[in-house]
This record gives sequence, C-alpha cells and structure tokens, in this order.
Amino acid sequence: ISFSRMGLSQLPDVDFPTVSVSVTLDGAAPEVMETQVVDVIESALMGVEGVQSITSSSKTGSATITVEFSLDRNIDLALQDVQAKVSGAQRLLTDDVDSPTISKTNPDDQPILWLALTYDKNNPEFLMKYARDYLKDRFTTVDGVGDIFLGGYTDPVLRVFVNTKKLPTYNISVNDVVDAIKNEHSELPGGYIETAKNNYNVRTMGEAKTVDEFKNIVISKRAGTANQDPTNMVKISQVADVSMGLDNVTRISRFNGQTALGLGIRKQRGTNAVAVAKAVKAKAEEIQSQLPEGMKIAVNFDSTQFIEKSVGELTHHLILAVILTSLVCWAFLGSWSATFNVLLSIPTSLLGAFIGLYFLGYTLNTFTLLGLTLAIGIVVDDAIMVLENIFRYNEDGRGQIESAILGSREISFAAMAATAAVIAIFLPVAFMKGIIGKFFMQFGVTISIAVFLSLVESLTITPMRCAGFVHHGERTTKIGKAFEGFMESLKHNYEGWLRKCLNLRWTVIMGSLIFVAVSFVSIKFLVKEMSPAQDQSIFLARLILPVGSSLAYTDGQVKKAEAWLRERPEVKQVFASIGGFGGGISDANTAMMFITMKDFKDRPKDEKTGKRLSQQDFMQITRQAFSKIEDVRPVLMDMSQRGFSSGRGYPIEFTVLGSDWEKLAGFAATIMKEMEKTGVMVDIDSNYLLGMPEIQVKPDRIAAAQHGVSIASIGTTVNALIGGVKAGEFPQGGHRYDIKVKLDNTENAMTEIKRLMIGNSRSNLIPISKVTNQEMEKSLQSISRANRQRAITITANLKAGASQQDAMTQVEQISKRVLEPGYMVQQQGSSKTFQESFQSLIFALIMGLVIAYMVLASQFNSFIDPVTILMALPFSFSGAFFALLITGQSLNMYSMIGLLLLMGIVKKNSILLIEFTNTVRDRGNSAADSALIEACPIRLRPILMTSIATIAAAVPSAMATGAGSETMRPMALCLIGGVLVSTVLTLFVVPCVYSLMDRFRKRDEVREKTKQAFAAVGDEAL
Repeated sequence: ISFSRMGLSQLPDVDFPTVSVSVTLDGAAPEVMETQVVDVIESALMGVEGVQSITSSSKTGSATITVEFSLDRNIDLALQDVQAKVSGAQRLLTDDVDSPTISKTNPDDQPILWLALTYDKNNPEFLMKYARDYLKDRFTTVDGVGDIFLGGYTDPVLRVFVNTKKLPTYNISVNDVVDAIKNEHSELPGGYIETAKNNYNVRTMGEAKTVDEFKNIVISKRAGTANQDPTNMVKISQVADVSMGLDNVTRISRFNGQTALGLGIRKQRGTNAVAVAKAVKAKAEEIQSQLPEGMKIAVNFDSTQFIEKSVGELTHHLILAVILTSLVCWAFLGSWSATFNVLLSIPTSLLGAFIGLYFLGYTLNTFTLLGLTLAIGIVVDDAIMVLENIFRYNEDGRGQIESAILGSREISFAAMAATAAVIAIFLPVAFMKGIIGKFFMQFGVTISIAVFLSLVESLTITPMRCAGFVHHGERTTKIGKAFEGFMESLKHNYEGWLRKCLNLRWTVIMGSLIFVAVSFVSIKFLVKEMSPAQDQSIFLARLILPVGSSLAYTDGQVKKAEAWLRERPEVKQVFASIGGFGGGISDANTAMMFITMKDFKDRPKDEKTGKRLSQQDFMQITRQAFSKIEDVRPVLMDMSQRGFSSGRGYPIEFTVLGSDWEKLAGFAATIMKEMEKTGVMVDIDSNYLLGMPEIQVKPDRIAAAQHGVSIASIGTTVNALIGGVKAGEFPQGGHRYDIKVKLDNTENAMTEIKRLMIGNSRSNLIPISKVTNQEMEKSLQSISRANRQRAITITANLKAGASQQDAMTQVEQISKRVLEPGYMVQQQGSSKTFQESFQSLIFALIMGLVIAYMVLASQFNSFIDPVTILMALPFSFSGAFFALLITGQSLNMYSMIGLLLLMGIVKKNSILLIEFTNTVRDRGNSAADSALIEACPIRLRPILMTSIATIAAAVPSAMATGAGSETMRPMALCLIGGVLVSTVLTLFVVPCVYSLMDRFRKRDEVREKTKQAFAAVGDEAL
C-alpha cells in the first residue's frame, strides 16, 4: 500500500529556499528598471528574516529579483514574508509598473512535460487564445497537475496604432487619445436603489462591446483642452487604426520548423511524475480529436521517460542483486533451505523500508532507489552471520533448536554492533550543509531503515525459521564438494598466513600504511565534479547573437541551425523559441532550442568510429556546427546537470563584485579571456552585455520652458507612442484584453520621434523636435546586482573529460592575478554547491569516525578495540579510489555516498574478528595471538560471505549501461573496490593491530585490577 502511494521523481522533493520577484515596465531601460523598480523592492526585502543573499537582473522592460534564504528557513513562510514586503513597496512604484509576480524556485517544480501546439492556418492570434482560454484549463484539471506554463505566449490585445501624421491635422496629442479611451470607455457601478417592493443595482454601461463601437469613441480634447466646438467631433478611427491582435511580438516559437506554442506541465509536490505525465498524454490524445482542423498537439519534451527508464533499470538491478546474492549464499552454505532463509530477510527489510519512507514523506527517486538496491547486499549480512553461526553448530552435531539458540545468542552482539556501526555513520549527514546534505539524508535514512529491520528480523524470525526447517546435509554435487574443499583449504592456508603475519606484524602494518598513502595520492588524478553527465537524450542550446540584433535577423540565423539539425539522423525533434521564454526587447538577440535525440540504441553508428554517438559527443559536434553560423555564439546546457542548486545549472558559475562599474566590466572581460586560454572550459558567457542601440531623447530645458512644455509631458508622450501605454481593458468572448496605444510605425524610429507632437500649456501642439534632441548611443542590455551592489556573473561549461575542481581552481588563480584590492569573486550555483559538498563530506567523514568510535567503545566497553576495528576504514578508501581511477570514473556526489556507505559496512568484518577473538579469550585462551589464530579462521566464512554478497549486490549497478547508469556506476564501483580491498587487508592487518594493541589492553587491565585492589583494601579498612 505504501509503495503504491509513494510519489515518483528523479530527485528528492527538496525545497530550495529561493524566492523570485519578477516586475515589468514596458519600454523602460535597464538603468530605469534598476533605480525606479529594483532598488525600491530590494530595500523592502532586506528586512525579511533569514535572507542570505539578494541578486537582481534588470533588462529592457523587465527585472527579476532573486532572494536566497538560509536552508533552515521555511520556504512557504518566506514566500509570505516576501509577498507582504513587495506589496508594501508597490505603493512607492509608478502606476505604469505591472504588479510583481512572486514565485518560489525548486527543480522539482520545473515542467516535467512540454507539449507543442501547432496550427497550419498561420493564425498565431487564434493559437494563443485557444491555448490560454481552452487548453490550459483542460490540462489543469488532470489529477496531479499543479500548473501550466505557456512558453512563447504573447497576449492578445486591442491595438490602437496612432498615426502621427493625422494627429496634428485635428490638433490632437497622443495624451488626448489616451484620455478619451480612459474617460469614454468605462463601466462604473452606480449604486443601489431600494423600494418598498424591489431592490435594484445601478450600473453605467459605458464600455464599448465591439471593435467597431470602440472606433466610434469621440476624442473630446484638443491639445489637452476640452473641445468647445460640438460640430468638430473626431473619432478614434480618424487618427488611429484599431484591431484585435497580438501585443508586441517579442517571441517566435517553432516545433520541427512549424509555428508552435509550448505548454509546460508542472506537477504537484509529492505526486508520481510518471503517472501525471501519462495522464496528461492521455488527455492530449483525447483532446486531439476535438481540436480545430489543422491544429495538433505533440510531446516536445518528456523528462519522465528518463525517470521511468531509470527506475526500470534500478528495478532490474534489484532483481539481479537478489539472484546474485542467492547464488553467493548457496555457494557458501550448500543448502537451498539455508539460502532461502537468508533471502527471506530481503522482502522483510525492503517492504518495511517502503512503509518508513512513505510516512516520512519521501518519494521513490534516484537516491532512495539506489539506497534500496545497494541495501540488498547489506540487509542479508545479519541473516548470514546468524544463520552461518547456527549452521556451524548444526554441522557439529547439535540439534536444530539448540543450534538456533546457541548460534543466535553467540552472534547477537556482533550483529547489533555491526548494524549500529552502519546506522551511526549516517548521523553526521543530518548536519551536512547545503542541498547536497538533504539528498544524502534520504539515501542514509533508506539504508538505515532497511538495515535496522534486517537486524530485528535476523535476531527474531531467522533463528525461529532455522529451528524449523534448516537442515545440514553433505554436499552431493561435484560443484558443491569442490567448493567445500576449496573453503577448507582456504581456511587452512589462511591460518598459516595469519601466523606469519603475526610474527611480522610491524612489517604488515607499515606495508599497509604505505599502500594507503599511495592510494590517497591517486585522488590527484581523479576527475572531480558535482555529478557525472547523463545521456538523457535531450539538451538545450542557447544561441546568442550580437547585442541589438533584431528578432527577424535572429530568427533567420536560428532557421539555419534548425536546418542543420534536420539533416542529423541522431535528432528526433527540435523546439525553438526565438526571443527566449521571458520575452522583452532585450531578448531579441537570443534563442533557446530544446533538442531531443533518439534513444541511444536507435541512433545510427558513426561511419568513422563504428560507434553510436553519446549525447555529450553530439553536443560537441553541435557546438562546432552552430559556431560556424554567422554572428551566432552557442551555449549548450546538459539537462542532467540541473537540479543540484538554485543557480543556472552550469558547472562553473561565479560572480565578480566591486565598486566601480567600468573597472568591474574590464576585469570580467579579462577573466573570461584567461578562462578561454586554459582549454578546460567552453561556452564561457556573462550577463554583462553592452552594445544595445538606444535612441536617447534629451530635452532642451530652455526651449521647453519657452514653449510651455513640461519635461514630464515629453517623457509621457514618448513612452506612450514608442513603448506603448495601457489605456484600459476591452471585453470580448468572456475575457478582458488590454488596450494598447502605440505609434503605428517604428521601423524608422528616429524620423517618427521627430514627427511627434506634444501639447503645451497654451493648448497648442508643438513638434517634439523643437524641445528635444535625439542621439543614437550604445547602452547596457542588462544590469545585474548582488547584495545591492553591481555584479557580473560568469558561467561556463567543462570541456569533455575536464575536472570541475581543476577548473574552479584555475578560475580562482586567474581572479587573484587579474583583480585589484577591493574586488572579489564569489562562487555561485553549482560551483558553490560543489564546494559545500566536498566540505560537508570531510565533515561527515570526521564526525562519522568520532561517532563510530563512541558507539563501538560503548558496545565493547573498551577504548582499545574500537581503534583496531576502525583500521579497516583507510583500506576501504584505498580500494574505492583505485577502483574509480582504474575504471575512469570521477569523484562526484554519488561516489561520495559510496564512501560514506563504506565507512558503515567495512567495519562489520573487523567487528566479527575482534568480537569472536574476545569471546575465545573469555573462554580461557587468554593469549592474544593464539586466540586470533583460533578465532579468525572460524570467522573467515561469514566474512567472505557478507563481503561477496555486498559485492554481488553492487555488480549489476557497476556494469549498468542503461538510463541513469552514469550515476549508478561510481557508487557501485566505490563499494566493490572498497569492500574487496578492505576485506583482504582486514583479514591480516586487523589481527596484527589487535596483537600490537594488546600491550595497551594489558596495561588497562593492570590499572583496573590495581584500582579494584585499592578499593578492596579501603573497604576492609572501613
């Protein structure tokens, strides 16, 4: 029941404590947005509790303020606080600023599915209306859907295109037109009438209901003064063209070359992403037959396909792990009944884990499923230890019930100690900083629940089953007899090797330490990164053209890129959005392309290499091809790298801060050039873009005063005609659309501005050219700030095979050479998360050692034995590092989890050796060396069984080639290498350390006996 109700997602549901505030002001320059909008809102937000940083980006007509909170801040409460502060700040903003949009950021809230809506009638206005008014509501009602985002959408409006040549004919200014619409096109409540019999509402119905009726609105003013001639009535249609249409077209979207609109489907938190996507696609098929002729819906991007394939791959690995573990148990025990007894611990632990995860609110995601898969080799350990010990007594001729009692009693302490050691290692994870700590937490909790349940099962149900139906019998097959003979020979040889090692214990210990030291040097040669790139068959390409490029020119160059992609047999489909998703004039020089590739097995083999191209290989080819298109600078993004931070998703991301803006820009440019020279970074980009052509209208104050024209009226007139002004709302078909008044011709803007007429205080129209001068200048395309000071953010991708750690180190070295005192670099996004994750890992490892020592010291009632047991840890790290180096894997977040897990499981072998050696000594064999020689060979079989079972469970993930295999392999290889090396060395080094540490144990015993003697003498004296 719990399993069926759990949500399914790629990453855990983690709230990023980040809130974004988006504000628009049509036509406003970045500098205006910064001073009149951003500064006001930032000042208000500084008072919100828990703010870590505030960053902003101001573009032409829009601005975004991003507030990042401390991780312990409740995101919903933070959102409420931000809404309250922004609401208060709105009173300080000008009336023409649109209401701010406030939202919280989370990778899981990104669209899980993109649908492409196409229409072959070449009627984009109808396409936009149909998507907004009909399709959006239909998909919103699907169970599990949280929100629908319309990508490439442009609002339909009632457009009033003013003719600047006709206005002077009637002595009418643009403000007269706007005033006429506001005054004559209105619907106001008139009050309430109550009579003895009936009640009535009163309403003034002054709104035009049709476009023709709107055209007949009379302009009652002349140059700002009321018209005194009733015979001289001028209608809006006489000075402007009025029609329903789209607002300023700042975006063009295409799907496979056909004009399209994107519908992004966001799921509700905690719901099953795969189930939601299937339901949406089913609804799309249902709607398809109801669409107007020529309109189609197609799936453009489906992230759940990768999730579904990845989960299927993990499920397949889980089954393989169970089979391999079964074979290991059978090989060592030679009994199917005993093997079956061990395997029964798997469903008990895994199914019980689902119950715990469900009530904790966790989803089935990469981390929880990986934890369950790798837990298979661990949960059988307790059952193996208990059953093997019971089996050993049974082999000695004891009865089944007696063997079950003696065997379980003897091994119970070691089993509890081993389980406590695994669980204890994940306690420091709760204190890990950053988002990575929350991801690690879900993995650790999954393992801990499964291991704890396996301990309970092995100490309660396993002995009962053994007493009932586990029977010992001689092996009858040739394979069984051969394996039994091999184990007996290995046990005998191990005893001889152990004797020699104990005689040369210093040599063995020093040799092992040298091995560990050499292995740690190998870390230098490992590629270090946040997360390995995955072949998800989809990536983004951002095409950047020179600043100031028109939308039409950008569109033409993007069509060349689309044509190249259509010729590539690896490409399945392409969705292009020219002008970006955010819109705005300042985005006209950019385009975003969603490129979906065919599944790996369906891609053709390369003629030269005879191999299929991976996504990463094809991205490099695409980068080179797009770079050859004139004026195009491509920046590619791997979707699998997103979701681990609140940043932009690039592996290299940092901000350059300083006081002087010009110096800051110069330093940023120099740093980017030096980064390019390193050869390890590509797609280097920044948010500092200079060169946007800007027509600056500069008032002549003396001339304006002489003609009775105010500076404010000049600005209002220019903004109304060039930027466009909202004059009201127009009702149509049950919806209300903005009324936009704007200049009818902006192709030759300089000429049109000079033709503008402006009303003065004497009710005359004055050419604006008499009171202003126009100049063409280059301006900033965007202005970014960090913590209320201007900043420039630089991003970059890594060259194939490059180390993220090495690239970040080079960036720091470059910045030290380039920057002057007072200027600094701060890591952001994925770079910041990467730094935090490594720092948190070191913290977790140190804390894990301390906690493990404390737990073991309390369990063994000794300060010496825990030191001996923990000697296995360095060997496990050595094996893990060598495994990663030999197989060419990187040191990343997933291999870090493997290292943490190793700290918990490799101590089991040491615990088995030390605990049973102490038991043998308690029985009378007090000499350390002789007790080791007696105890260690007896524990050889369970040690090899548990270790090989753990390795066997990890083998499917280590050999994975399907979806998500890039994240499974590093963790699995860490486990295999670590367990393999630590098992071999533990069998020899730990006994040597135990023998060496025995002298300290004897000193403690002497001190304890002396204290007891003094205490006894004192008691007698009293």
